[in-house]
Amino acid sequence: MKYILNAQQMKEADGRMIHEMGIPSLVLMERAALQCVNTIKEEGIDLSSVLVVCGSGNNGGDGFAVARMFHEEQIPVDIIFAGRMESRSEETKMQMQILENLGLTILDTLPEKEYSVVIDALFGIGLCRKIEGKYKEIIERMNRYTGYKVAVDIASGISADTGDVLGCAFRADLTVTFAYAKAGQLLHPGYEYTGKLAVRPIGIWNPSFAAEKEIYYMLDPLDLKVCMPKRVANSNKGTYGKVLVIAGSKGMSGAAYLAAKAAYIAGAGLVRIYTEESNRQILQMLLPEAILTTYQETETNPLACLEEVMEWADVVCIGCGLGRSSLSVKLVETFLKENQKPCVLDADGLNILSELPEYYQYLDEKYLLTPHMKEMSRLTGNTVQELQENRTKILKDFVKKYQVNVALKDSRTLVAGPGRQVFFNTSGNAAMAKAGAGDVLAGLITGILAQRKDVYMAGVTGVFLHGMGGDEARDMHGKYSVMAQDIIIGAGNVLKRIEEW
Repeated sequence: MKYILNAQQMKEADGRMIHEMGIPSLVLMERAALQCVNTIKEEGIDLSSVLVVCGSGNNGGDGFAVARMFHEEQIPVDIIFAGRMESRSEETKMQMQILENLGLTILDTLPEKEYSVVIDALFGIGLCRKIEGKYKEIIERMNRYTGYKVAVDIASGISADTGDVLGCAFRADLTVTFAYAKAGQLLHPGYEYTGKLAVRPIGIWNPSFAAEKEIYYMLDPLDLKVCMPKRVANSNKGTYGKVLVIAGSKGMSGAAYLAAKAAYIAGAGLVRIYTEESNRQILQMLLPEAILTTYQETETNPLACLEEVMEWADVVCIGCGLGRSSLSVKLVETFLKENQKPCVLDADGLNILSELPEYYQYLDEKYLLTPHMKEMSRLTGNTVQELQENRTKILKDFVKKYQVNVALKDSRTLVAGPGRQVFFNTSGNAAMAKAGAGDVLAGLITGILAQRKDVYMAGVTGVFLHGMGGDEARDMHGKYSVMAQDIIIGAGNVLKRIEEW
């Protein structure tokens, strides 16, 4: 697990080390510069000609120290000071004085030549105003250089809190950030300007982060082995839970198949599909391992078996390909009123719920909702643009109001639960933007949930596994040709691999 901070949290963590632990700010600056230099060298970047552009604050001080370290290794480096002399921090003044003592020249304009690498140390994580005028021209000129581009701590012009572009921004190929990733480096559009993100330690840490609900976190692949439910030798299919998948209106067998198969791949012991009768034959052929119970709209009491299948299940996934017919609405209404089992509520289940505000009262901690941005817009009444601009606050407010778990799907899916830290998912890729991918996610989460994981952690684990499965599928099939079934296969390959770690 790795924590993710906003600008204020990072400033407080930095201040704790300086004022409470007694580590001088200049020491942290030197560590940051060394990590930046070492990372650039580890990446094998051409260092035949280096340009470092520095601002007035401590980010600029980092840049001056980086330039000095390259000079010490006899690497050609041009140094630009693009800030204001009267605005320099004390540490930046000291770094500039050291360069002067060494006889290095600091320029004030960008040279008319090309460089193998351009290093941005203009603005740090504290930037909160729109970049314009002189600084806008400088960043645009830096972006026009053909060399490899590296940002020190954060790409100048990106909000560390939201990922918003503040007027304009440096477009980095690599960002070397310190101590912790910043939220804006993971959120759209900030991550597009971040490039490859390298998080490097410089001696800043805070043990209280584990208990702070306002701190976000992400996982790395090694964490998946810890998060996944354990398999034991003395077990049977009942040990790993009975999943009920309520999915697939007439002609929508694919959604039911994908969700049910994904639940099996995630380790569930037994999966039962409750679906419209027309889907029976194809589901029996595609997934003979599943139990089938069906209904028909033309029956006198088409939902007569619903109570029985709900009683049978340990956990439920409802909504995939369910449609929004009057019978589907009745099914969701009946389910919400009667359900006492942990449940993943997805797709049309969410769309139907959004039109039944009086049924929000049935939501609680046993539910995990998996809306994409448009579905979340319907659930909350916020526009998609409002969600994009303030997604974490809206998400946390919704979770707190209804005491429900939510996986808000997007290019960076967020998972939140009552009293839990927000999980930022960093796995997955654009190849997964295909029909059925959401059904696979719902099934993976439900399969994990069936194995006695709590609802929130099943959501976190399932989202991360889903993205890793998508990364595996992309590596096998490329960015264009991944299908939802490939994500299931990819997830299975990932789970096999973690057994060997």
